[in-house]
Amino acid sequence: MKFEAKKKQTFFSNSYVVINMDYSSLYSNSKLVAELSCDLFFHSGVGPGCSSNMASCVRTLLKGGYLLTSRTPRVCHLPARSYAAPARAQKKKEVKKEVEKEVKKEKRVIDDSARHKPYGLTAWAPVDDVYVARFYPRPVLAPAVALLRLKLYQELDATAPDQPVYIDLKLDMKLEKKKTVDAFVSTVQLPHSFSTGLNTVAVFTENPEQAQVAREQGAQFVGGPELVEQILEDEVSADFYISVPEMLPKIVPLKNKLRKKFPKSKRGSVGVNIPKMMAMFKTGFEYQVEKDCYVRTQIATLDMPTEHILANVKSILTDVCSHRPAEYGPFIERSILASHTSEALRFSSQEILQPPPADKS
Repeated sequence: MKFEAKKKQTFFSNSYVVINMDYSSLYSNSKLVAELSCDLFFHSGVGPGCSSNMASCVRTLLKGGYLLTSRTPRVCHLPARSYAAPARAQKKKEVKKEVEKEVKKEKRVIDDSARHKPYGLTAWAPVDDVYVARFYPRPVLAPAVALLRLKLYQELDATAPDQPVYIDLKLDMKLEKKKTVDAFVSTVQLPHSFSTGLNTVAVFTENPEQAQVAREQGAQFVGGPELVEQILEDEVSADFYISVPEMLPKIVPLKNKLRKKFPKSKRGSVGVNIPKMMAMFKTGFEYQVEKDCYVRTQIATLDMPTEHILANVKSILTDVCSHRPAEYGPFIERSILASHTSEALRFSSQEILQPPPADKS
């Protein structure tokens, strides 16, 4: 058994205090207790010859107390507990959930039609033919004028005459209250096709007579459940898929595979009139709404006659506007024409959809 003594400086005097002691083992070793008590009396300045003091010192050590002398200060013993204090029950604070209404900042529309110049710009129109474009509003051209400029840019730049012509539309998808028009995919029959090849079409039917009609109309793939297995194994791929109503429950496993190409009655790819559907999708042109409100697609090539390109533009605009009721106002907010190498030109879509009445005079 080892004892450690640590010298402690106090304002009374120098004294020694015994630390790290196991007092329960002092009873089994009386010799060690006697030596320790003598040593403590020697350091505290009391002679070892006083038997009364020796006895009191031994009794103090055996009781587990501190050795007190005239030179050591009396220590006040504080009650100690051998267990942890019980935790106080915390009151649960009732947190009131306040539903914060999301305040959407509405886009501020400035009506500057009555101003002498547009807000933030220099003037309504430039005076000279050379000007900084960002200081003036972007001109909105007539559709025929925009196409003539695209053809002129191609001649001046000496680029390919058969480059594609693109249309870019921004749509107003708002309906009543907080409802909006869902993004859609549509197929339209262009009056003047610009692609040389035909689309590949797959027809789902189990009726032998309908299968024969589909093959006569030019369907590349015709079948029932066996055709579903071939598509799942990537053995068959087509541009369009059409189906008869009886086959819809059997082609449900193809939903994740075909996604937007999956046959739907809203798109006209589900029905019993197979010749009509084949005429639509075999030479049809497909476009879709991207990023919630944009339609970007090719409509022609620049070497086509201007009348043919305008007819294709009108066909696309008419089909787009059919996806929202006319009572909500104009569906097309912005319309742009551009070729592969030229700048984009804004044009007025209302002139094509609602041409001005001809003068009777």
